[in-house]
Amino acid sequence: MSTERRVGTVSRGIRCPIFREGDDLGKQVVESVLAAAKSDGFEIRDRDVLCITESVVARCQGNYATVDAIAEDVKAKLGGDTIGIIWPILSRNRFAICLRGMAKGAKKVVLMLSYPSDEVGNALLTMDQIDAAGVNPYSDVLTLEKYRELFGENRHQFTGVDYVAYYGDLIKEMGAEVEIIFANHAEEILNYTNNVITCDIHTRARTKRILRSHGANVYGMDEILNAPVDGSGYNEKYGLLGSNKATEETVKLFPRDCQLLVNEIQAEMKDKTGKHVEVMVYGDGAFKDPVGKIWELADPVVSPAYTAGLEGTPNELKLKYLADNDYSNLSGEELKKAISQAILEKDSDLVGNMASEGTTPRRLTDLIGSLCDLTSGSGDKGTPVVYIQGYFDNYTTGL
Repeated sequence: MSTERRVGTVSRGIRCPIFREGDDLGKQVVESVLAAAKSDGFEIRDRDVLCITESVVARCQGNYATVDAIAEDVKAKLGGDTIGIIWPILSRNRFAICLRGMAKGAKKVVLMLSYPSDEVGNALLTMDQIDAAGVNPYSDVLTLEKYRELFGENRHQFTGVDYVAYYGDLIKEMGAEVEIIFANHAEEILNYTNNVITCDIHTRARTKRILRSHGANVYGMDEILNAPVDGSGYNEKYGLLGSNKATEETVKLFPRDCQLLVNEIQAEMKDKTGKHVEVMVYGDGAFKDPVGKIWELADPVVSPAYTAGLEGTPNELKLKYLADNDYSNLSGEELKKAISQAILEKDSDLVGNMASEGTTPRRLTDLIGSLCDLTSGSGDKGTPVVYIQGYFDNYTTGL
């Protein structure tokens, strides 16, 4: 007698060794997953999803760079005199070490901050403060003196850091002169210098286009350390984007060559278990905190590499829509059978179908990566690998 499956998607954090540079990551990840399956009593299935955080991939690759390497690249590309650094996020982990390197490669830095918040939602100010001061953030440019006159000292609600003072002090510590302004239109920086590093993440292509149309010598963070400097780490596609602080003098860059890794792990899992498991590397999830208003995605992408079965978006029917509309006259076993049949007969493309309205039109890798980020966390859980089962199940699976 068969038993109906009662469990849908399950996300498990997998405890692993502490990975070090030069480790055979693919082999150790597979061994860790199989050991977890044995100890926790779950079976490997076709279409499970094995996910590895980008941090351990970069660490095993040894993809690190020093402040000096950043400085050398910045100086070579922007001339080493006065440079504009515009729209960085407010983060000690994500940007402070990058800023040290940029400042070391210049004589003067004009730091242009967006306000009232950075690109991912870290707030310098609240909109209530902006309204009370009668400031128009879409057009008004504030000097540091005007900012202090209007708003005084403002500390980040979670870190307690006054990022305006913190970034200014970092620049001066690296031997550069600093001028700080606040503006939300890119062209403003050209009143100070023609040599610009634009540090925005998801809007960088537009920002570079605008500045280059005015004749600026502009580089995005994705174009700093996009090739090695004196043997340093690098990322040919993302440069400094996606980097994290490693030490006070080094950053760990976003990993390279991830596609080869996920394909190798998929093949190894197939060899060891006979099952076709999808594999992806993930970084930040793509979600927004409702209290702090911070959008989590400070990486350039959620997933830099994934196997072919994770391409695309969900194609799902909204069960509550079917229950409330098409089958509102049914209940119990009759309703269950009707909905199951609708799922089995659904079109391969539900775009425009009212029965799919409200399902999330996001890429599978963004959804799964967000689930992984929430599962593994960023602290001391010790689970840099996440193993997901049942993600591609639907209401009919296991009936």
